Amino acid sequence: MKETLKKCEERMNKRVDHLEVEYREIRAGRANPNILDRITVDYYGSPTPINAVAAVSVTEARTLTIQPWDATVLKAIERAIQSSDIGINPQNDGKIIRLIFPPLTEDRRKDIVKDVSKTAEAKKVHIRNIRRDTIEDFKKMKKSGDITEDDLKKMEKKVQELTDKYIKQIDQLCEAKQKEVMSI
Repeated sequence: MKETLKKCEERMNKRVDHLEVEYREIRAGRANPNILDRITVDYYGSPTPINAVAAVSVTEARTLTIQPWDATVLKAIERAIQSSDIGINPQNDGKIIRLIFPPLTEDRRKDIVKDVSKTAEAKKVHIRNIRRDTIEDFKKMKKSGDITEDDLKKMEKKVQELTDKYIKQIDQLCEAKQKEVMSI
């Protein structure tokens, strides 16, 4: 019984953690090193994350600098960024790469806010599906005689409390990201 509840909480927590990762990767007009997390560079034959072959830092509000530890990988980093979907053209001066984030238009900001909301709503659906599956598991336990009717009601209440807690966290993350995107 407690194992099922713990498993439910772990699954819900993973959904919220995944949402945080997705939100970190959204470009909000400011330089954000997390935007490079998904991009890998061919480094001596193996795909390697950019932050493993270079120092990535925010030098100004809209400028990201990438300084590789090995100068031979500079062109590979530039190619990887150009072929990615981040939509920023790297500027290579022979020693470092600069990514200059253009300011977002009002329409683009509104589109990003809509995407943020859609992503949050999808995660809420995941949370509710986890709730449904967990309650079904408890109902099966009751049917097989492992737990009583009172235990079932207690577990349903606890699962609902977990659901409310994680949906509230998703709402807070969504609201914070929307404010970040809409701030100039």
